[in-house]
Amino acid sequence: MALRNHSTITEFILTGLSDDPHIEALLFVLFLGIYLLTMMGNLMMLLVIRTDSHLHTPMYFFLSNLSFLDLCFSSVTVPKLLKDLLSEKKTIPVEGCLTQVFFVFITAGTEAFLLSVMAYDRYVAICHPLFYSQVMSSQFCIKLVLASWGLASFNSVIIVLLAINLDFCEAQIIHHYTCELPSLFPLSCSDISVSIDILICLILLHGFGTFLPVFFSYVRIVSTILSISSTTGRSKAFSTCSSHLIAVILFFGSGFVRYLMPSSGSSLDLLSSLQYSAVTPMLNPLIYSLKNMEVKAAVKRVWEKYLQYFR
Repeated sequence: MALRNHSTITEFILTGLSDDPHIEALLFVLFLGIYLLTMMGNLMMLLVIRTDSHLHTPMYFFLSNLSFLDLCFSSVTVPKLLKDLLSEKKTIPVEGCLTQVFFVFITAGTEAFLLSVMAYDRYVAICHPLFYSQVMSSQFCIKLVLASWGLASFNSVIIVLLAINLDFCEAQIIHHYTCELPSLFPLSCSDISVSIDILICLILLHGFGTFLPVFFSYVRIVSTILSISSTTGRSKAFSTCSSHLIAVILFFGSGFVRYLMPSSGSSLDLLSSLQYSAVTPMLNPLIYSLKNMEVKAAVKRVWEKYLQYFR
């Protein structure tokens, strides 16, 4: 991935989260803990869903893909953050920066599509339960996941092409802890007006194109739940989608703040990026395991199975 010849700098300098060594040491411990919990939580979800036949349903097929995405998404940014927290000089090659931009967009973009697909799955399950197995067939579920990856990949390629065509002459300090396209625009010495317009259009199309199906799905879901006469039935129906709704709010809320507001290197920029790239991937398996009786029962069965194996 080569830059055009008239870009004169070869690396960027990241300001990171702090320049105080004592605070950086505390942050290293904090984010190392977050990363380890993310790895263990999502690997546990993958293991439990793979080994427990009770969870071989469309809902948990999508959830296993979400866990895999969270592993990838967190690994794109957090290891580099941990390395920089221990380094005096936080640098990244230009090519490495653009590579990170690509993988941030492809993993985050695929997760947005997947959350939209999961909302549709819950809509069919609650609003059309008699047709659920017919509509959400194994082949259709696989096609939905592949389409999520394909559309996100296409979007990511366009975004990286925007970044490759930027010229970087003198400014090389990124007021952030990772490479994201909104942070690169202020450093460019070329005309970025067209690139910004294209980025905004892509973000709006991608963001609202994935969020609106979630919104309309939940409008229908809530309408159906409220029409259920039994209090127990309403509670059971709501519990099947409450975990997903929490995940949607955490992911889309922080994503919209980061990409629809001007990049300033402020604390809000940092917090919103940390929320969706580090904190949310850690919270997703906790949300789905703590609020889902089927997952908790499956974890118990798998744990008992492995205890018997080692006895």
